[in-house]
Amino acid sequence: MLFGKDRSAAVDWLIVGLGNPGQRYANTRHNMGFLTVDLLAERAGAKLNKVKFKSAYGILPFAGARCLVMKPQTYMNLSGEAVREAVQFYKIPADRVLVIYDDVSLPVGKLRVRPTGSAGGHNGIKNIIAHLGTQDFPRIKIGTGAPGEGGDMIDWVIGVPSQAERKVLLESFGRAIDAAACIIQHGCQKAMNDFN
Repeated sequence: MLFGKDRSAAVDWLIVGLGNPGQRYANTRHNMGFLTVDLLAERAGAKLNKVKFKSAYGILPFAGARCLVMKPQTYMNLSGEAVREAVQFYKIPADRVLVIYDDVSLPVGKLRVRPTGSAGGHNGIKNIIAHLGTQDFPRIKIGTGAPGEGGDMIDWVIGVPSQAERKVLLESFGRAIDAAACIIQHGCQKAMNDFN
């Protein structure tokens, strides 16, 4: 292209699923974001198997947009490094960075859509806020429940959900993908009305 930037290389949205890389964490509660974006890619007939931006990623059509779907490979509490690299490379505004992740303050499988907000104690989100310099990016939280009285929070989040919980969570991944499509097509307010 002679003048200006070739738009064919652009992406409209960045969809980030949070988790921890490696077999040890593969199906743990902390990997709800990874599991959701894997399902999203599978439904689109794509794979998140390119490596760049400290992530496994793919660029795919989703909800009428061209989306960079990524799984940061930095470990959870450094997720912002990966997000920042992709945002800077593609010049994606923060309000088009959609993050999907686990939330221990919600019951198992419950979704919560938010257009902005604090980290709420989630280290992945805290790091993304630090690297983007704003908390104004949409997010979808997937409830994992919390450990019972006296239970250890770290053991809980890196633990594997029970069979019954897995069934509920699998259903919630599908709903989270529908919520993501709604955010992209109609905005956060409608997604909040429909999915919260």
